[in-house]
Amino acid sequence: MTVLLISTLLVGCDSKSGESSENIKIGLNYELSGNVATYGQSSVKGIEFAIDEINKAGGVLGKQIELVKVDNKSDSAEAANVSTKLATRDKVVVILGPATSGDAKAASPAAMQNKIPLISSSATSDDFTVDSNGKVRDYIFRTCFNDSFQGITMANFAFSDLKAKKAAILIDNTSDYSKGIGKNFKETFEKLGGEILTEEAYQSKDTDYKAVLTNIKGTNPDVLYVPGYYEEVGLIIKQARELGINIPILGADGYDSPKLAEIADKKSLENVYYTNHYSSMDDASDVVKFRESFKKKNGSEPDAFSALGYDMGYFVADAIKRAGEADPEKIKDALADTKDFKGITGTFSMDENHNPVKSITILQLKDGQPSFVKKLEP
Repeated sequence: MTVLLISTLLVGCDSKSGESSENIKIGLNYELSGNVATYGQSSVKGIEFAIDEINKAGGVLGKQIELVKVDNKSDSAEAANVSTKLATRDKVVVILGPATSGDAKAASPAAMQNKIPLISSSATSDDFTVDSNGKVRDYIFRTCFNDSFQGITMANFAFSDLKAKKAAILIDNTSDYSKGIGKNFKETFEKLGGEILTEEAYQSKDTDYKAVLTNIKGTNPDVLYVPGYYEEVGLIIKQARELGINIPILGADGYDSPKLAEIADKKSLENVYYTNHYSSMDDASDVVKFRESFKKKNGSEPDAFSALGYDMGYFVADAIKRAGEADPEKIKDALADTKDFKGITGTFSMDENHNPVKSITILQLKDGQPSFVKKLEP
């Protein structure tokens, strides 16, 4: 179902007789300030853009969608508090966000306890939608691929496309996101016949990485895998290049921020590859239309987080329409039953673990700008 078709369907929806004329309230729990603010800000821009289109087209079930936006300050404890507030005080029917895996997992218990569906468009941690026993969390969903897929994809790319046989891994040992992706890269790379020469670690908000990078340089790897967030990764790449580490540096969707080029400087961002959800270079007609209209309104190209947020806005509106009413329980069931939803970042259906089965993109940075390398279907 195309985004255009969804809009058309939403226009044609009639509200049930006697149904309240109040708006449908959807909560936004996002990192609008703090350490990873660009992720939350970009996601919210995409969501707001989608909801604005939907409301202008007549809304859902004859009602307008009202967004209740709250800043979690890039803090997990605050993300949990925001989730509780949205569910209990603001009485939203769905919570969108947070952006990062750690914050999204912190926000999930309140959603589960209050039986309010929570959807993240960018929380990639494997254990976000399932518990430690592998049991699906009934009210928790995501619209992005998970860490396993990113780590596996980049290991295959490194071994097969870049012909790397020896790799080093540098992870943020305070981040479930970084540790999860690094684990899957290692397992896949070794299964393919590659060798992991060293596994090193850093901590979030570190600023001097030269000692650990010197250790890595001494092992002489073919590639360096650094799955992390842009604030640390920018400094790591810059310092690696200053030390003469000119091998390919590989990463994941945490690289997707305009701040990366500011932190690392453009000269350092050569021979850098990362997995992502979307490429602005995609020439599909719906992607081009989205990119042009988004840029006209916001004055900038949409990044992957904006595209993911945009898709999630239409995704939740489509689920509410299929639920037949703005009831959290029915919306939860409709989300789980999603089949062949077509968005800007790909077409997907929900699997039994509330993960979308969708494509992944590999991008290469050239002079600080991402360029399209390839798109892989699941």
